Amino acid sequence: MYLELRHLRLLRAIHEQGGLARAADILNLTQSALSHQIKALEEQTGIELFLRRTKPLRLSAAGMRLLRTAEQVLPLIEAAEADFRAVEQGRAGRLHVAMECHHCYAWLLPVLDRFRRVWPEVDLDIRSSLSLKALPALQKGQVDLVISSDPEELAGITFQPLFDYAPTMVVPADHPLVAKGYAEPEDLRAETLITYPMERARLDVFSQFLDPAGVEPAHVRQVEQTSVALMLVASGRGVSVMPDWVLREHAGNPELATLPLGKGGTLRRLYAAMRQEDLAQPYMAYVLRLARTEPLRFLR
Repeated sequence: MYLELRHLRLLRAIHEQGGLARAADILNLTQSALSHQIKALEEQTGIELFLRRTKPLRLSAAGMRLLRTAEQVLPLIEAAEADFRAVEQGRAGRLHVAMECHHCYAWLLPVLDRFRRVWPEVDLDIRSSLSLKALPALQKGQVDLVISSDPEELAGITFQPLFDYAPTMVVPADHPLVAKGYAEPEDLRAETLITYPMERARLDVFSQFLDPAGVEPAHVRQVEQTSVALMLVASGRGVSVMPDWVLREHAGNPELATLPLGKGGTLRRLYAAMRQEDLAQPYMAYVLRLARTEPLRFLR
């Protein structure tokens, strides 16, 4: 037996409408065309699906069994069709985010919380950049947006600017460098540098400050949490480098002091990397607008 969705739909319509005339109207068919389809289906199955001697028209035992199949299958098909229409209209899609900046959770989570309230039909998720290579994953379609401060020339990938920030050193309040007023690479030669557990090339303190000067800190200690890193700094266990907007939240801590990297400071830009074709998605444009405005409260 070969069943098509139209067979299930006509069976359901006749059962729900209680007759051929009303079912034909629902299905946008003539009553004659509907009768022919029923006859063809019964000939194909070799089973009578309707009790024609009853009024209103009722399903036979075999027809009722097939109706149960229709009631299980058709809602799933209709839900899938609704999903496809939502995607086509730009109301639905997928937004899986990965970050190459460990500290970005502080402003990104409020952005995504606002986003999901406006775009509830978009499948939203955050993927850890520690478990995958974020930009290659973007190219492969495993994620849809990557937060990064290191734009690259990648086929099919565009880097949209979000906002600028200043990598800033945080030291104990009584550290000798406080009197100097800024930090130079040589100042870290004898220090324990506290960093996030990320690739060295993705850490501003190395890529923008120490590596160009050929300087290595005495020790490197990795910690997951910003609060833990700052506690260690306040305890005199080392120094760290974080974005200025992260450290502004802790500006009232008398045990900590902040210093620019270099006499004139260092400025970096954060980007949202995404596939070129996804720029046309309305929800992508929306999340970009949020990602450019929400962090301003941290930067003030």
